[in-house]
Amino acid sequence: MRADQASWSFSIFIMLIPNMRRILKNSRTQLGLMENSQIFFLRFFCSPEEQSFTVSYLVNSCGLSPESALSVSRKTKFETPERADSVLVLLRNYGCTDIHISKIVSKYPPLLTVDPEKTLLPKLEFFRSVGFSGPDIAGILSSNPNILKRGLESNLIPAYDFLRSVLIVNENVARVWRKTDWITVQSVQNTITPNIAILKEIGVPMSNILFLITCHPTTMNLNREKFDISVKKVIEMGFNPLKVTFLKAVVVIRGTDESIWKHKMEVYRQWGLTDDEIMLMFRLDPLCMRSSEKKIMSVMDFLVNKMGWKPAAVTRYPTVFLCSLEKKIIPWCSVVKVLQMKGLVKKDLSLPFLSRNKKDFFNSFVVKYEQDVPELLKLYQGKIDILDLGFVSEAIQEKKQL
Repeated sequence: MRADQASWSFSIFIMLIPNMRRILKNSRTQLGLMENSQIFFLRFFCSPEEQSFTVSYLVNSCGLSPESALSVSRKTKFETPERADSVLVLLRNYGCTDIHISKIVSKYPPLLTVDPEKTLLPKLEFFRSVGFSGPDIAGILSSNPNILKRGLESNLIPAYDFLRSVLIVNENVARVWRKTDWITVQSVQNTITPNIAILKEIGVPMSNILFLITCHPTTMNLNREKFDISVKKVIEMGFNPLKVTFLKAVVVIRGTDESIWKHKMEVYRQWGLTDDEIMLMFRLDPLCMRSSEKKIMSVMDFLVNKMGWKPAAVTRYPTVFLCSLEKKIIPWCSVVKVLQMKGLVKKDLSLPFLSRNKKDFFNSFVVKYEQDVPELLKLYQGKIDILDLGFVSEAIQEKKQL
């Protein structure tokens, strides 16, 4: 059975479950059906070869869904559980939970077939010996299990020694390794060290260089000539090498080709922004140019069409394009808009309130005014929409009148 057929069959199976519940009057029978739904799927919707031991093991021991197990089983196969069991025991002994294991196996299926004592244990023991905690190890492996493909003596040890010498603390080393495993002896010699030298030559503070390595490590994995070109281009654009925004601009310029840059400019222009306004946004927070077209359009549609903010006002806080629309922008802006329309906060309150931490915002805008507007908590939690409260922004009212 092909993957698309399996996916279709599984969808049909899921749709059948509610009907089965209505048909089966005995609650115990219903419970038994749900508990055995994975077995039902594997037996009735998979071809014989897909009903393999590997698939069953991935579902029952690694926590993968039947669909994921089918996909992963094409990348690794085994007929007995002993070696895979030993791998899972080791991972758990070094801090990995069931959730971590599911992520690790999904991203790096062949790990279940490696020699646990010779291949896996020495690397896990090394992580622990240099001071990584169980949660550190679990975080690194679940985010970037491919790091286990690297040789211990040839790569992990020298890479750790270099990163620790530059980043000082294990917390920063863990952050880098959660994002990438490209740091090798060769990359240190051929790219990282020369690129650090380029930044130092133009006066970039070491604290900012640490920010670049920690938060955007792959940017440093560029040959010296190309990295130098990106740096010089950012200087020509007027960025100050002493500020973190300089390195953010390097990250964007390094990862954005000319055609993508032109397209992003056009997306912003659709909202009536001038090139000067767009470049102002870029200078304030260069990472706004990394947002997808879909994200830009969704954020602008909400802020301009639903909240009534002018596009030019949005440009003064471009970090908004890096925030989650559903989890932050919509609930936080809705709360503030209601408070503005009630006259409880200033009408000209600008978007930087989104830079507040969650606790501060909650206390300053929800708890403080909950007695005046009892529905604020539900609005903040996303349980109701601003329109449910009967509030419509002035901008929307004007459009309706036209």
